[in-house]
Amino acid sequence: MENKKGKLFVVTGPSGVGKGTILNKFFENNKDNVCYSVSMTTRRPRPVEIDGVHYIFTDIDTFKKAIENDEFLEWAQYSGNYYGTNKKFVLDKLNKGINVILEIETKGAKQVMEKFPDCISVFFAPPTLDELEHRLRGRKTEDEDSIKKRLDVVKSELQMIDKYKYSIINDEVENALNKLQAVYDFETGNKDE
Repeated sequence: MENKKGKLFVVTGPSGVGKGTILNKFFENNKDNVCYSVSMTTRRPRPVEIDGVHYIFTDIDTFKKAIENDEFLEWAQYSGNYYGTNKKFVLDKLNKGINVILEIETKGAKQVMEKFPDCISVFFAPPTLDELEHRLRGRKTEDEDSIKKRLDVVKSELQMIDKYKYSIINDEVENALNKLQAVYDFETGNKDE
């Protein structure tokens, strides 16, 4: 019997929209045949982040060497830092029939969607720009200049929402989680009997 390939899910949206919170809850409910691809980044860890769990934290030289060695499925520079997805990890999981969820920024999502046109793309949007600004400020992890730059990026990211197969407004975490679960169940054929 032929090994069925896993499905690739690309989850993106503006910084501060709540992707991480929603995905953490998603993985609490979905443990079988699905994995999270941990991205590599050159940004500094936030106080609650654990190396190898939330991101693989590295320096710029190591990251650039990985680019030269074609080790990334996608990579991008965002707000002065580099982010990338390990190609070998993702392809190995998919070939073993395991579904993979990438949580990446929009430039990286565009790269993956071009390379894998059959991937399942999901864009999380804030209910309003004011709400997103409130969330970014509430994190207290960035200075005023960084917040303003992120909000400028968000405006251009929101114009790309129609390029995604699914868009979910994160007005309330449980609602957004239920919508993501419905997308996952539909796309993988997981339905309650």
